[in-house]
Amino acid sequence: MKFPMLTRHIALSLLLLTIVLGCKSSSGENNDYAYIGGEIINPKNKSVILHNTQGEVFDTLNLDANNRFIHKIENLESGLYLIRHGGEYQTVLLEPSDSIMFRLNTYDFDESLVFTGKGAKKNNYLIKTYLSNESEAKKLVKYSKMEPEAFNEFVEKRRKRQLEEFYQFLEYNDESEFFKSIIEANINYNSYADKEIYPFAYFGNNKLIHIKDLPEDFYAHRDNIDYNANHLSHFFSYNRFLFSNIDNLAIKTYYKNNPYHSKFDRHSLAYNKSKLDLVDSIVSDEAIKNNLLKYKTKDYVSYNHTEAEANELLDYYLAKSTNEEDKASMKDLVSSLRLLRQGNPLPNLAVVNYNDTEHYLRSIINKPTIIYFWSSNSKSQYRNSHYIVAELKVMFPQVDFISINVNDNDDKFWKNIINNYDFPTINEFKFKDSKAARKTLAVNYLNKAIIVDENAVILHPNANIFSSEFNETLEGLLQKKHLIAKR
Repeated sequence: MKFPMLTRHIALSLLLLTIVLGCKSSSGENNDYAYIGGEIINPKNKSVILHNTQGEVFDTLNLDANNRFIHKIENLESGLYLIRHGGEYQTVLLEPSDSIMFRLNTYDFDESLVFTGKGAKKNNYLIKTYLSNESEAKKLVKYSKMEPEAFNEFVEKRRKRQLEEFYQFLEYNDESEFFKSIIEANINYNSYADKEIYPFAYFGNNKLIHIKDLPEDFYAHRDNIDYNANHLSHFFSYNRFLFSNIDNLAIKTYYKNNPYHSKFDRHSLAYNKSKLDLVDSIVSDEAIKNNLLKYKTKDYVSYNHTEAEANELLDYYLAKSTNEEDKASMKDLVSSLRLLRQGNPLPNLAVVNYNDTEHYLRSIINKPTIIYFWSSNSKSQYRNSHYIVAELKVMFPQVDFISINVNDNDDKFWKNIINNYDFPTINEFKFKDSKAARKTLAVNYLNKAIIVDENAVILHPNANIFSSEFNETLEGLLQKKHLIAKR
């Protein structure tokens, strides 16, 4: 992959930073700081937000007239920091005395990113492993068709090969033990996550009981897990593992309380309560525990449960979490979902169409309609969702489809994507007030879709057009409306 060269301005900045850092070092002063700067091509706004190792915002930096910035971080703690711009995040590994510059194009955020300067090699290697993990994750459905022994062998060989490549890199690059631990964690936890996800894909809901028949060494990696690795608490591969591992461990409890050969129900209240129990018992780090509790609870209450079930898990969560901000947010979510239950009218929110004309949601609905969402920051999701909807339009001509972009960026980014992919502009909208609308409609993840009837009455508040069961769900709803005959 070829990356564009840095501009002369940034190259000069790097040279000056190197001289400054060199002078400080030779004077014997403590270099407990680092410099970070860069240039953003096609910026979505005029600022870059920096998050510390705990994921908290600690600085907002304005871009100059050339869309560049440079910043010195004092009293630096070695760790994984986050750069946020236009709703997208990028992890940066920073250690004292680093002077890192980067250049990226928002139209291809991860793939266009390249670092230069002191500390650049380790960050470019981190990006390389991240992109490799992302590529492998997309192939997991194909890999999961392997027999357990073959899958286990495949994942282990891949993991060892990646580690070997990294150790070869270290032979020619003198990097810190902290950096070494981060890359090893990225490689290991990504492979461990694949193993935890595998049985759900391989056995499916009807035969998940056979998870007990997996090879004896299939979960050998669990002997090496640190559930309290705070320095990894905002690391994607680590969280990917934790989320799938908790789901997996809770299966044992599920089959203690359900018939041996019963169909697995991931939306069972008891199963989801057992996940919260597991998190509470095996994780002691407060940040990691609260994060897991929050997302496991959000996954459950966002599904189409009864109000009593949602409230029961909410109370269970509130008793375990110690993050007051998260708890308030979860209460708000459950309140929003209460208004989105089947049979309630769709909230009448203001939207703006491609031609900049304002409408209210209910006014543009005159037959059964599926409302789906997308973000300019998620290329694969917005591309695939529109392709799926194009197919659904042919299969269900009696249904309308309304596409809503959830971003609050400048409209040009939204319209550029529509134009670049030749998406039909009819029924393409943005929220007038995106933040408030996402909260009202409980749009916590992009794959959510809302199905309403011709009177904008909610038929299903939380469908997923990517689900293998979506067509069956939609057919059932249309049959009840007598819009299609039963097969």
